[in-house]
Amino acid sequence: MQIFRIDEAFDRYEELLALILGAFSYMDGRIDPPSSAHALNIELLRQKIVDEIAFGVRDGERLVGCIFCKPEDDCLYIGKLAVAPETQGKGIGRLLLAEAEATARALKLPALRLLTRIELIDNHRAFAAWGFVQSDTMCHPGFTRPTAIEMRKTL
Repeated sequence: MQIFRIDEAFDRYEELLALILGAFSYMDGRIDPPSSAHALNIELLRQKIVDEIAFGVRDGERLVGCIFCKPEDDCLYIGKLAVAPETQGKGIGRLLLAEAEATARALKLPALRLLTRIELIDNHRAFAAWGFVQSDTMCHPGFTRPTAIEMRKTL
C-alpha cells in the first residue's frame, strides 16, 4: 500500500469517483438525507482537489482509499474518508487518518474533526477506537431531528 498526495496533476478522477461512491454505497437506504457523495461529479472532485488537501492510497496501480482534509480555525476537518469495500479492515483507514494527523500537526492545528451520520453506529465505534469522541450533533436543513454527530480527536 502506498499513500500519496492527490493534487492538480492527478488524472484518475473517474476511478476516484467510483471509489467514493462504492465506499459510501452501503449507506443507501440507511441514512436520511442521502449521502452528499451522490452529488459528486468529476468537476466537483477537481475543485475539491484545489480547495482541500487530499490523499489517496494505491494497492499496486489500483486506488483503494482517499481522504479529503480542510483546515479550519481550530482543527482539520476530515471529509469523504473512503476505503474500497473489498479492502476494508486492512488498515487503509488508519493510514489515511494518520496522514491527516500529520497534516494537522504540520499546520499547527490541535485537533481533527469529522461528521458521521447518526444511523451509522459502526462508524461511531470505529472512529471512537481511533481516538475520536462525540462533541456535538447536527441537523441537516429541513430536518428537526439530529442527522449527524460531530466527532473530534485532540492531537
